[in-house]
Amino acid sequence: EPFSVQHEPAGAGGGLSTCSGARPVTHSAPPQPVSGPQTVYWTYDVRWEYSEVKWASRWDVYLYATDEQIHWFSIVNSLMIVLFLTGLLAMIMLRTLHRDLRRYNDAEAKEEAAEEGGWKLVHGDVFRPPQRPALLSVYVGTGVQVLGMSVVTMCFAVAGFLSPANRGALMTALLLLFTAMGVLAGFVSARLYKALSGSDWRMTTLKTAVMFPGIIFIVFFSLNMFIWGQKSSGAVPFGTFFALLVLWFGISVPLVYLGAFFGYRRPKIEPPTKTNMIPRTVPEHAWYTQPVFSVLIGGLLPFGAVFIELFFIMTSVWLQRFYYVFGFLALVLLLLVITCAEISIVLCYFQLCNEDYNWWWRAFLTSGSSGLYLFGYSIMYFHSQLEIDGFVPTLMYFTYMAVFSTLFFLVTGTIGFYSCQKFVWAIYAAIKVD
Repeated sequence: EPFSVQHEPAGAGGGLSTCSGARPVTHSAPPQPVSGPQTVYWTYDVRWEYSEVKWASRWDVYLYATDEQIHWFSIVNSLMIVLFLTGLLAMIMLRTLHRDLRRYNDAEAKEEAAEEGGWKLVHGDVFRPPQRPALLSVYVGTGVQVLGMSVVTMCFAVAGFLSPANRGALMTALLLLFTAMGVLAGFVSARLYKALSGSDWRMTTLKTAVMFPGIIFIVFFSLNMFIWGQKSSGAVPFGTFFALLVLWFGISVPLVYLGAFFGYRRPKIEPPTKTNMIPRTVPEHAWYTQPVFSVLIGGLLPFGAVFIELFFIMTSVWLQRFYYVFGFLALVLLLLVITCAEISIVLCYFQLCNEDYNWWWRAFLTSGSSGLYLFGYSIMYFHSQLEIDGFVPTLMYFTYMAVFSTLFFLVTGTIGFYSCQKFVWAIYAAIKVD
């Protein structure tokens, strides 16, 4: 318990003669009387006790203090959504799609199938390149870059390499892995742009290298100016920004061009059917099959699969809580990938059955619209969980969440796009076209 002691300086060498190994502080020491201005020395004792806890496990008492049942509830919630979509997809693949393939490939039923209509009727237009193929290639390439960064970081976190004792380790790992994954972004962007019969590959590669990193850099630099204006210690110094520029233009951009070089050298991905010279007219559809409605519906289920775990992630970021259940997070990420793939395939199949062959952008936006729900959830979280006052702190919150929502949009959209691409290639390669 605290008590008063009249300490005596040891002399010119510094220290206290009344607080040393030869003369420890005890309760029998005389207290220090206070009468007028004088020096007060504050001292404390440290008592070391032996503990059975190993050094590597010293953080467990803080990291595993939360209830795991809510995380299991999150897993079960995501699993139910996946099972629902898997059952719906299985019904389409095993019953409807199998029946369509058998009818389309049956020589006796060809005339009947042609009169009925369906997804086979658009075989001459389904592989027609979409509008703005370069922008789509940039989006998909950047999405692969962010997805690769997330998966590798998750593997390191699950293996225990990212300890909360090392502050900033997670952010450092994310930056370095995003830089290294630039080679994947360039390769994927180049392969897709070549498959879409693009010709301006230099500009597409440049956009892949600088578009989204440049937007994020400008946003954070502008936000940092507001923080400097508040004279906050949280402002990032110019030296750090210079180091980021060196990391970006010195490593990331060359890696993107290296990946694009190998991507353009690969042979072009040929579609299984030929594209007609004259585009087919897309028939009118009901309101519930319109692009805006189907895109918004498509993003709801992927967001529903992760929103419980998202609450804990946002709490750890904005309320300074520990988050170390990376095993649960890895399972949620896996279920998110499956959900995005299945919902995109289901809605893409319905779209093709309505003889609408404009699936390229729709496939990306269907699951990618979950980023819009994420930003909407951040607005609700701001009003219900946080007590942030002032213009600059509010601006910081919504800026960070807008950037995170954009990255989430790119990742989920890329998963949906590649799932639909594999699906469309598979079903049109299985039919016989005259």
